[in-house]
Amino acid sequence: DVTFHCANEELLTQLWAKRKSLLVYINPFGGKQCGKRIYEQKVAPMFRRASISADVIVTERANHARDHLKTEANLDKYDGVVCVGGDGMFSEVLHGLVTRIQTDNGVDQNQPDAELVPCSLRIGIIPAGSTDCICFGTVGTNDPVTSALHIIVGDSQPMDVCSVHHDDIFLRYSVSLLGYGFYGDVLTDSERTRWLGPARYDLSGVKTFLSHNYYEGTISFLPAENNMGDPRDKLQCRSGSMYNGSSGWSVIRAEFIAINAASMSCACPRSPKGLSPAAHLADGTTDLILVRKCSRLDFLRHLVRHTNKGDQFDHSFVEVHRVRKFCFQPWHHELVSLEDPIESPKKTGFSSICSAQTTSNYSSWNCDGEILPDAAIQVR
Repeated sequence: DVTFHCANEELLTQLWAKRKSLLVYINPFGGKQCGKRIYEQKVAPMFRRASISADVIVTERANHARDHLKTEANLDKYDGVVCVGGDGMFSEVLHGLVTRIQTDNGVDQNQPDAELVPCSLRIGIIPAGSTDCICFGTVGTNDPVTSALHIIVGDSQPMDVCSVHHDDIFLRYSVSLLGYGFYGDVLTDSERTRWLGPARYDLSGVKTFLSHNYYEGTISFLPAENNMGDPRDKLQCRSGSMYNGSSGWSVIRAEFIAINAASMSCACPRSPKGLSPAAHLADGTTDLILVRKCSRLDFLRHLVRHTNKGDQFDHSFVEVHRVRKFCFQPWHHELVSLEDPIESPKKTGFSSICSAQTTSNYSSWNCDGEILPDAAIQVR
């Protein structure tokens, strides 16, 4: 318990006099399916004590919150929007809110270089998902009461948002991870076993690791200027500073096991430092991590370092760049496995898990937990 004392009663009245009004979306299906209970038992009582009124909508289907924000919600009534759920629920609310603001202001999101109109409403997150990476990376913990307190006192944390396009067609926004290769394959495989709940990611992770596929392609990127820091400098910026200028585009054509763009650390309880521990939260850059073809053992060493204090970038086959924009173009070859024999008999049982998935020419992009329909993308 924390008790606050204020000698100036008039000041205290001013601080709490304005009655806040929030629009709350609850995902009852995410994570361990306890979002509604978390809100009703832990969050709603705190909002009432802080004189915060809330209009609550329990979502009934995928993209319910996004569609409601895009077309129906009267945003003028509210001081903020709150999502109760995981990273997918936050993404839904983000897409709905950003799209609504751009539509109202006549901005064409299909234009890759369009200047988006900022949104005056903040998004609060009450964690109730599988990993809650976005909440963990911004607040530092996955605790509903802590997040509710941040919302009540009006804390604000700016964040970077990446726009993802394919041939001048808008696909999605990303605030945490864009992953091609390993993380794209994990997500694609996990969609087949959604009935397992969060455990499906562990199973798909093992299967994808054993398959050990790599993908050929060309990555072009516009590096951030030197004063933006380095992904390996261990200095995390949260201030929302933006700078101009860069040193020109770089192009790398290679065979990759994974291409990851981390717009935040992507930390979570299982990976306390995340994919890019020093990623800046709000400076207009993303950390582009390129993992080239290597042995299965070397890739395992790289993955294990995400769970401890080791430098996951300290490998000859890993490079990381802080960038403002990047483009990826896959090569149109058949997917191959690093242990690919010249002629392979049909595999069954456990051995089939380790085989190359030669039915696809390339991987899929994992965009904050959603699969993108195109492999060739432009990101800003």
